[in-house]
Amino acid sequence: MYTIIDIETTGNGIKGNKVTEISIFKYNGNEVIEEFTSLVNPECDISYFITGLTGIDNNMVRNAPTLKEIAPKILEITKDTIFVAHSVGFDYNVIKNELQNIGIEYSRKKLCTVRLSRKLIPGFQSYSLGKLCSSLNIPLSNRHRARGDAHATLLLFKKLQRAEGAEGVFKSFLNSKSQENTLPPSLPKEEFDNLPSQAGIYYFKDAKNKSIYIGKAINIKKRVLSHFYNKSTKEIEMCTNTAHLDFETSGSELLALLMESAAIKKEMPIYNKAKKKTTMQYGIFSYEDRNGILHIAYNKIKLIPNSVHHFFSIADCRFALEKICEEFNLCPKYCHLQEDIEQCSHYKIKKCNGICQQKEIPETYNKRVKQALESIENSQETYFIKEQGRAKDEFSVVLVNQGEYKGYGFIPKEEQINNLEDVSAFIIPQKHNLDVLRIIQSYVQKKPKNIISAITNY
Repeated sequence: MYTIIDIETTGNGIKGNKVTEISIFKYNGNEVIEEFTSLVNPECDISYFITGLTGIDNNMVRNAPTLKEIAPKILEITKDTIFVAHSVGFDYNVIKNELQNIGIEYSRKKLCTVRLSRKLIPGFQSYSLGKLCSSLNIPLSNRHRARGDAHATLLLFKKLQRAEGAEGVFKSFLNSKSQENTLPPSLPKEEFDNLPSQAGIYYFKDAKNKSIYIGKAINIKKRVLSHFYNKSTKEIEMCTNTAHLDFETSGSELLALLMESAAIKKEMPIYNKAKKKTTMQYGIFSYEDRNGILHIAYNKIKLIPNSVHHFFSIADCRFALEKICEEFNLCPKYCHLQEDIEQCSHYKIKKCNGICQQKEIPETYNKRVKQALESIENSQETYFIKEQGRAKDEFSVVLVNQGEYKGYGFIPKEEQINNLEDVSAFIIPQKHNLDVLRIIQSYVQKKPKNIISAITNY
């Protein structure tokens, strides 16, 4: 026994979504034996957009029964039936959530006519109800009204029952282990089945094969499946728009984190928020003025040719400059800690030997500047992080050169590694930014044994 169902809603996300109309056809496999259709008072305002789409406005539902009032009828007509809908996850979850809000637990087996159509009548460009009905010559009247859409879904369902191989497909879809009714309506099950149970990154893509979400996981398949069970509004919307899946294995969680960060910044998926933004980078550099005095200054990385060190805020740059200025008796004016002054008068640094007052010659002062710059460069470590690879016959490596993330790579275990150049040949170059710096610093603190500062340790 089946109940073919369609609802219209206020459109405020799954948890805030309220039913404005419901239509249910109880179908025994041969004929409709009962029908229930009703407007529903959502007990909240209906937006102009939804009214424009469905034609249902506040006046139409003002005297309609509330969902609580018709809940007994919904429970009775759907009892011991299979809940069928076009994109069943939406209708089922809205009804389940509405009933749960009034203290009623609701659970029914489900079938999705989108997924059934993709399996039994493949090859259509679109599987939306309107376009599918048009392609199959199924009459569809009163579009975006519950009864019109439910009746068209019923006719589609009957056609699917008669399709070649329908019996086996229906049986497999109703198997609790098949996961067919858990997957997004537009996603081929084969793409989910191909996901590995390994560490790496995964891509949710839309019908145009554009990435809409990128994530990382220790177990890709398990993590992707968890998105399908998540009932938050964002997750349901994202999964509904997912038509393809892709992945890259990484071998370790560290590599997955680094790969995820780079992929998000490159592709800018609409459902990734936190890691999209590329933090502004600043750098310390030096130059010689017309009087032969070496300056140490800072600016945006893209505006300077050769920086001696990267930072992610002006405050960090100034802090580093104050430190070397004091340590090497440099002038705050020529370290650009004070601007538009003739002589330095820094509130904290008082060790200037007088270059700004012509009490010290440039040659002597420049010598200390060069020492300071060398100190900055030498303070930045060069090391590798050695991690497990994607397979047993390789290991992975992350390269940090003079404090700057250079990239990652995968090296066969049989490969002879004798020096820095040998490792660098396997490195896939990546951009240094605040996200990856935090990832690497956190890893270094947790797993110092995996840090290799000398190539001879390989």
